[in-house]
Formats: sequence, C-alpha cells, structure tokens
Amino acid sequence: MEKVAIGLSGGVDSSVAAALLLRQGYQVIGVTMRHLPAETTNSCCSLEAVVDARRVAKKLGIPHVLVDVQTTFYQRVIEPFELGYLQGTTPNPCALCNRYIKFGEMWQWAAEQGCDYVATGHYVRRVERNGTYELWRARDRGKDQSYLLYSLGQNDLKHCLFPLGEYQKSEVRAWAEVWGLVTAHKPDSQELCFVPKNDYAGYLATHRPEAVRPGAIVNRSGETLGEHRGVAFYTVGQRRGLGLTASEPQYVMELDANTNQVVVGSRDEVLGQRFQCDEVHYVSDHPFAETVTGEVKIRYNMEPQPARWTASSAGVAVIEFDAPQWAITPGQIATLYRGDQLLAGGRITT
Repeated sequence: MEKVAIGLSGGVDSSVAAALLLRQGYQVIGVTMRHLPAETTNSCCSLEAVVDARRVAKKLGIPHVLVDVQTTFYQRVIEPFELGYLQGTTPNPCALCNRYIKFGEMWQWAAEQGCDYVATGHYVRRVERNGTYELWRARDRGKDQSYLLYSLGQNDLKHCLFPLGEYQKSEVRAWAEVWGLVTAHKPDSQELCFVPKNDYAGYLATHRPEAVRPGAIVNRSGETLGEHRGVAFYTVGQRRGLGLTASEPQYVMELDANTNQVVVGSRDEVLGQRFQCDEVHYVSDHPFAETVTGEVKIRYNMEPQPARWTASSAGVAVIEFDAPQWAITPGQIATLYRGDQLLAGGRITT
C-alpha cells in the first residue's frame, strides 16, 4: 500500500482530499505545517485550524502530525515579502510558500517517514504522459490554483498528488457534508496567513517601520503632484489613497525605491505589453529552444491572454502580449499556458 502525507490545513479542501485518498486505497498521514505561533488567529496555523485538522484526522481514522517550519517560513516567505515591498515590488508570498513549504519542507519530512507521495487540497491536475509529468488547470476554472504552483518541476510532480483537480468545489462541499467532516461549512480563507485582516500597510508599518519614508508623487515628466508615505505602501495600478487632485484619474505606474518616488499617470499609461521575468521555472525542467506562443496570466484572478514567451538566458524570459494589459506588476508571477496545460512561470521584474 502506497503511503501519502497530506497537508491538513483545517479547511474543507484538504479534508476532502484526505478522504478521497483513503477511498483510493492509500495509507494516509495528516500533516499540519506550523508556519506561525499557535496564538496567531485567522490563519492555517491558528489553534482553531489545528484543532479542526485533528478532528478531521480522527474522523477519518488517520494519524495527525504537527510539523514546525516557522524558521524556514520566515526566511523563505515572510522576509522576502517584507523586502519585496521595501524594494518597490508587490511580492506573491503564496507562491513562495508552495515552493519552499508545502512542496519543499513537507516533502522532505514525508520522505523521511517513508512516504511515496505528498498531497494537498489544491485545485490543479497532474497528468502523466509518456513518462513525463504535466501540470494542468483544474476542472473547476473558478478555483484553479495552477498559477501558484508554477515552480513545480519533474522531480516534484513525480511524488505529488492533487485529489481535487477533477472536481467542482460544490462537489467537495457536498462530500464533506455527507461524510460528516467538521469543515464542511467552514468558509474559505481570504486572508494572507501572517497579515491580519489583509492589512498590508498596517503590517509593514509595524514590522518594517523603515517602510514609512515619505517622498514625492510625480508624473512621467518628473513634475511633483503630491507626497506619498513610502513606496512600500503602494502598488502598480493603484488609484485610491493617492490624495491627488487632477483633471483625470491618476494611477500608480511605477515605484522607484532608489529615488523614493511614486510615478503616476493616466489609465492608458498603466497599460503594458512587453515585460521580463526572472527566476523562471519550466514544468518540463527545460527552457524553450525558441519562442513559444500561448496564453499568459500576470495575476491570480485573470484569464490567460495570448502572448509570446522567449527564454532569453538562464532563468530569464521576455514576454510580449498580443494586446496591452492592465498593470503589469513587478514582484507578481507570470505563467504561460497552452490551453489548460501550464508550461512555465516566473517573477515579473520589468
């Protein structure tokens, strides 16, 4: 019997994923990764979440283990998040958590326990074809999470299972209720686990007081239009909170941490068509030998748009959309698809 360690977050998705694995004949171990102190609220590390995960494990008759990864989580997720904002970018900590925690630390722990696989409640599909593993968007397009898993390569996918990829969220909720899981009606988390109430500004002001560094808000010509409280508190495409009076709405176009300036412009000026990524990962593990035509998305809640992807050097790619797109944001992730298949992804730099 093959052995699987599944990440139990105390939510409905991971709960049902564990139940499905049992029904498929696997030996299952429930694992909760403690990223943050137990007193943290409204997160996958809160005492409530851990208790719910244990209750689900007990209901399913599987062991439950709490694995402490707080040090790694701070070094790999929280610190890059904070530094990214200080540098004028808008980082994506969930992608880093998947890369280093859920499919890094958890697999390392699972392998040491003799597990054959790790599994999660992500909505994504793993497809094996001719000895190669592919990553595909979930059947439930509204819940698809492939965007956040772009860094998984062949060595990762060969020991990953995603039980929910073929199902709709409505089915998952229904099964949880039928199977009597305590998480059946638990709402989905909408918050970043270490930022209470998604108050990024409050978090940065508290944990990185150096972020409060007033400077000039300027237009593309360099004319000063107002004052900002620190580039870390803004993001490309932002309109609200600028405190500007102008003849037409102004949006953040660029954040320059070196000059401590927030550059604004009209809506049209925030549109972009060509950009670059670094830290590029290819699901096949091999960069493309030539330009690939497909569809690219540059934020989680976005339908992929036609574009061309060119690997320019090691870990770097240049992407050009067929049509201009809104607010291409440094620090965010760009992912390349061909239909439902995820081919590559990387961090937007320019």
